[in-house]
Amino acid sequence: MIDKKYDLIIIGAGPGGYLAAERAGARGKKVLIIEKEKTLGGVCLNKGCIPTKTLLNSAKIFYKAQHSEMYGVTVSDAKYDFEKAIAWKSKVVNLMTKGVAYKMKSNNVTTLYGEAKFVDKNRVSVNSELYSGDNIIIATGSSPIAIPIEGVEQPHVITSDEVFNIAEPPQNLVIIGGGVIGLEFASYFSMIGVNVAVLEMLPEVLPNVDSEIAKLLRTSLSDCNILTNVKAQRIEKDKVVYIKDGNEANCDADLVLLATGRAPNVERLGLENINIEFSKNGINVNDKMETNIPNVFAVGDVTGKSLLAHSAYRMGEVAVNTILGASDKMRYNAVPWVVYTNPELSGIGLTEVQAKKEGYTIKVSTMQLRANGRFYAEHGNEKGIVKAIVDADTDLLLGLFILGGVSSEVIHSAAIIIEAELRVKDIKEIIFPHPTVSEAIKDVLWEI
Repeated sequence: MIDKKYDLIIIGAGPGGYLAAERAGARGKKVLIIEKEKTLGGVCLNKGCIPTKTLLNSAKIFYKAQHSEMYGVTVSDAKYDFEKAIAWKSKVVNLMTKGVAYKMKSNNVTTLYGEAKFVDKNRVSVNSELYSGDNIIIATGSSPIAIPIEGVEQPHVITSDEVFNIAEPPQNLVIIGGGVIGLEFASYFSMIGVNVAVLEMLPEVLPNVDSEIAKLLRTSLSDCNILTNVKAQRIEKDKVVYIKDGNEANCDADLVLLATGRAPNVERLGLENINIEFSKNGINVNDKMETNIPNVFAVGDVTGKSLLAHSAYRMGEVAVNTILGASDKMRYNAVPWVVYTNPELSGIGLTEVQAKKEGYTIKVSTMQLRANGRFYAEHGNEKGIVKAIVDADTDLLLGLFILGGVSSEVIHSAAIIIEAELRVKDIKEIIFPHPTVSEAIKDVLWEI
């Protein structure tokens, strides 16, 4: 076997991996990135973030065409062409994956396709050859969790990894799981005319989200039959049987989507060969993304810390900065998140319950978004709300949540505010452009 030497080896070419490779390559390091799939970009680019948002945009255009009369626009005989929407999705994904490949090449990063396994803390085996690195970053991502339910092995039962392989939309779709992935696909399929039922075993969807906001989103998805406090019992050929309030009931289903969470990819990496500390929750890392093994790092979903592409980006940067000797660390209090449903839900920081649990004395302010001129002009009577949680002692913003419109394009303002530790009085002095939905952030804090 030929031993090939690199400054940095990265296992996994998803967001955390390819951005780390780009950053290290741009700084003159000899970098090898290893990917077991046929294309770069990971789940986010090939099966998650980009394809789902592309299809959601198509569905939202179709939905708006059907509901535009109040804005003075009448569209006759609007049609949704599933095959063409999938073709556009594939074109977008193809361009983006080529973009990642170009970034690797332009930053002198060597790309290797194959499955990597640790031989020791500085060497990995890929395609029967050895590669050594002064530093190694594990960025292997996560996979859908398989749930133990009768009938799960049937061909009409899929996960988010397989959903883009269907030839045509189902007539009746049952989604098991009311988290982010489940609700995004519920919103998409319902907008294109599919009968959608969501089964969530907890009292409310999005259990880690402010309960008031989560309830508003659930009720906003009125075209979906969302059932909470239910337990899926078994999957049959044409239905899903569930238990609610001790009684058995069922939903028609010619397609079942399992959306019950994701688990870190820690198997088949040979982690036991280097005695790295890990569990079913992920690889243990500190705020510099270091593992317990010197010069071995982990970033992204595989850490179990924050299963978001933009978190993985930042983790990759922190790992590379640490390798290069720069002072940097990962902070999780200012990581924004988005649920790309219709309407969108975005948030950052602590909820009311979380803030109180952590011992804060808080001030809370809410505002209906229809009070915002831009929002009302473009969204009419659609539900929309902004909610702020502030530390009563310091006047620091602890959390902010926005339901409505394209809140994903606004929430980064709250990330900057929290990251910079601006007080409410400081935020009140910022000039937001008018008319924009972003003004709602300033307006809701004027109520504090």
